[in-house]
Amino acid sequence: MRPSWLIDAERVDVAVYAAIAATPTPALDREMRALTSAADHSKLWLATAGLLAAAGGRRGRAAATTGLACVAVTSAAANLVFKPLGRRRRPDPAVLNVPAARLVKMPATTSFPSGHAASAFAFATGVGHVLPHQAPAIRALATLVGYSRVHTGVHFPGDVLAGSLLGTVLAQMTARALRR
Repeated sequence: MRPSWLIDAERVDVAVYAAIAATPTPALDREMRALTSAADHSKLWLATAGLLAAAGGRRGRAAATTGLACVAVTSAAANLVFKPLGRRRRPDPAVLNVPAARLVKMPATTSFPSGHAASAFAFATGVGHVLPHQAPAIRALATLVGYSRVHTGVHFPGDVLAGSLLGTVLAQMTARALRR
């Protein structure tokens, strides 16, 4: 038997997902699909790390290295430990009426937590440890990646929130360990 607070939280989660699905956003649909696809396999973070390393000198290279190390640790933990424990089914975009123009290929893994959000916030947090002035822009991009996962119908908002928190916490720990 699940606790009543968890049942209520899931109801809110589904309601927010459904509200996002029901909101017409034709100007955003293509961009959110492109952004969520760019974040597949951390391609977006690898490219961002390359830019930081190329343009940022020694500190840029350190930020890129720290960010990618945080992604590696977080991605492994999210996919090998937390997703199997979470065992949450992905949303059914057809049942909740997600517009076809938003849809991307549904991943085969479980939904909780969002690995994309975890990696995004891990990278942003790792970079922020080395280049705090660059962190707000990268965190904003991480937030957009997280939102894109709901917008495209592959995650509930709670999955994204949990992934964001997981990525932030694990990146804090990883960045501190690297600094020592």
